[in-house]
Amino acid sequence: MDDLKETLQAVGPRLRALRQERGATLTELSASTGISLSTLSRLESGQRKPTLELLLLLAQAHQVQLDELIDAPVTGDPRVHMRPVKRHGMTVIPLSRRPGGLQAFKQIYPPRWPGFQPEQRVHEGYEWLYVLSGRLRLLLGRHEVILTPGEVAEFDTRTPHAFANPDAEPVEVLALFGPQGERMHVKARPTAQ
Repeated sequence: MDDLKETLQAVGPRLRALRQERGATLTELSASTGISLSTLSRLESGQRKPTLELLLLLAQAHQVQLDELIDAPVTGDPRVHMRPVKRHGMTVIPLSRRPGGLQAFKQIYPPRWPGFQPEQRVHEGYEWLYVLSGRLRLLLGRHEVILTPGEVAEFDTRTPHAFANPDAEPVEVLALFGPQGERMHVKARPTAQ
């Protein structure tokens, strides 16, 4: 019971620090969440216990996961510890924790995946791919491209697209995805000759 009390008491200072870190005022946060100024102030000062409803609204406004509001972040270890997810036979490892906005993933396509001609799909967003190892078959509208290690592709996901692994070795891909069509900008300096 003492642990629960300590956890709840730590939420207020964490909320204040998160808001200040993002440069937001209580007024701005109130406008974006619909939570009254007085409730926000009392939450941050620890005079009001946070409810799940309030925490969900604040997590969404700050674009963080709920556990970041209620658990002190692990210090001293900058590594991202995300759980791999198996989806349609491939493995997806989230590399970013911030919900919404730009997302980063490592994707591992098993040999000869998916085993049939994939159906091209469309959805809102913008995708950037970097092949780490193996060969990725990208179907993009009427085009077909084989991407090899070190190659990059970027495209608007409203264009029909599908992926496949044509080889007997797994393919590893770093993927960045922006659900609202955010585009990635690659800046590189020419090598000195």
